[in-house]
Parts: sequence; C-alpha cells; structure tokens
Amino acid sequence: MTVSPTRRSDARTLEQYLAHLRVERGLAANTIAAYRRDLTRYLDHLASRGIDLAAATPADVSAWMQAIRSGEDGRSALAASSAGRALAAVRGLHAFCEEEGETPHGDPAAGLPAPARSQRLPHPISLGDVEALLEAAARPRTGLLPVERALRDRALLEVLYGLGARISEAVGLDLDDLSAAERQAVLRGKGDKHRVVPVGSYAIRAVEAYLTRGRPALAARGRGTPALFLGSRGSRLTRQAAWGIVQDAAEAAGLAEHISPHTLRHSYATHLLHGGADVRSVQELLGHASVTTTQLYTQVTVDSLREAHAAAHPRAVDGA
Repeated sequence: MTVSPTRRSDARTLEQYLAHLRVERGLAANTIAAYRRDLTRYLDHLASRGIDLAAATPADVSAWMQAIRSGEDGRSALAASSAGRALAAVRGLHAFCEEEGETPHGDPAAGLPAPARSQRLPHPISLGDVEALLEAAARPRTGLLPVERALRDRALLEVLYGLGARISEAVGLDLDDLSAAERQAVLRGKGDKHRVVPVGSYAIRAVEAYLTRGRPALAARGRGTPALFLGSRGSRLTRQAAWGIVQDAAEAAGLAEHISPHTLRHSYATHLLHGGADVRSVQELLGHASVTTTQLYTQVTVDSLREAHAAAHPRAVDGA
C-alpha cells in the first residue's frame, strides 16, 4: 500500500509534537502513549477522507468526535470523558501546528465544546492525597528547565487547591493579581466576573519560590508577558498544559483515580464544608452565581454528617 505524501507529512508532524511533549514538557511515557493513540485515531480519520491536517475544519473535527463517540470509525466508542481527553489532545496538536506556522487557518478544534458529561461531581480526594499530589509536582522531571518547571507546577497546584480556582482562572492570573502582602488574589471567573479570594501561607510560599527561582528562567525564553504562570516557551501557560501538569503529578504520586484540576477545586470546597464553613461563604469563594450550585458539593458530606449524628446524638440509635 502506497502512503500519500500528505499522510507522511502528518505523521512527521505528530512525531514532532510528541517529541515536544516529551522533551519540553517532560510528560510521562504513559501520557505520551495516550496522546499517540488519540492523535493517531484522529489522523487516520482525516486520512480516510483525504483531508490534510493543516486543512482540517471545525466540521472535520466535529465529524471525528461523532465517529469516536459512536464507534463509526470501526473502533471502540469512547465515553464522554475519554472523548474529551482525545479532543484535548487534538486541540494541543493544532495549537502546536499554529505556533509552528503550519496551520494557516488557525485551530479548527478551538471552538468545539467537549462532550457533555453526567452531572456527577468528581470524588474529592483526601488531604493526604492532596499533599502527595503537591509533593509529586515539586519533584523535578526530565526535559527543559526541570527545576524551574517543578517550582511552577507546585505553585500552580497550590493555587488550584488553596484558592479553589478554576483552571481558566489559575492560568489567567497575572503577576499583579496575587498579593503576598495582602494575602489575597483576584480571580477572573465566568462571564469576566472578578472575585477576591484569600490566599493561604502554603500557596504564598510556593508562588514566591516560583517567582524567585523559577519564573525568571521561563520568562527569558519569551517576549515578555504579565502572566503569572509561564510555559516552557515563556508565554502564558495554556489550559491544556495545566491539565497535563495535574495529570502528570497524579501519576507520579501513584493516585489510582482520575485527577483533574476540578478535582482539586471540588476537594477545596468539600474540605471547607467538612471544616465547618457555611454554604454561603463557600459560594462566594467558588464564585457561584447561585447557592444551588454550591449545594451540590454538600452531597458528598452527607455520609460523614450521618456518622457524626449517629455518634453524638442521644436519640440517633436505639438504646439497649
């Protein structure tokens, strides 16, 4: 079977992108393998329709999403979570091509929404698992500027958990948005709504260490940006890269369950409620427009509340 020049070119682009993930981002071998599987499936879909990667349109990406959700491409149908992961990989590939000047029409996957998931909230992780995750993020790995990136990664995860920030809010932080002296930060939430949240001492120390010993080396590789968190090229850290940092740390920490940035936000809210914070305060900290949304987080505390009631209330259990 003869392989077309376009197919060979796209395969080379894929290898260049995977090398970028491996060398510059220092992703783990298992993560690289997952990217390869998702992106090979995507390129196979385009090739079966005679479409060059650089010429792919939003309609092409949408058709591919439908194919992997239904199994129309002859492979196993993917659940919403797996399809969302695959879409993130495709966005990363197209963003890489755009940055390299190989995609004249921009990223065709940028505006495509991720598949809708069930409304089940992610299971919060324990404080011990949070600490293991943070310690794993702080360990330097291979690749470019490993120590500097480790300082950044630890600071990013401290911000995600310590502030209950959404991933977009964390990567959207500028240098002036976080004040160590005032122990507070300004987060830009949905609808460009701003809220001021307190910053704990652990997050402050991690950010200051990153600003002192990590960010300058990363900034030297770019053209200057007010962004707090920088990628390996000196520009603002992307949402996808931040997702990868969390997932890499979870893998390094040996956490079996799926960990996402929202897992940390959910754990933040749950730990606050367990600690005695009232729902209205947590609503303000999370930036929810309605308290009804925040009350979803209280569902996970029902079992612990029931246990506390059974242990403490004189009429919670039958007498002997």
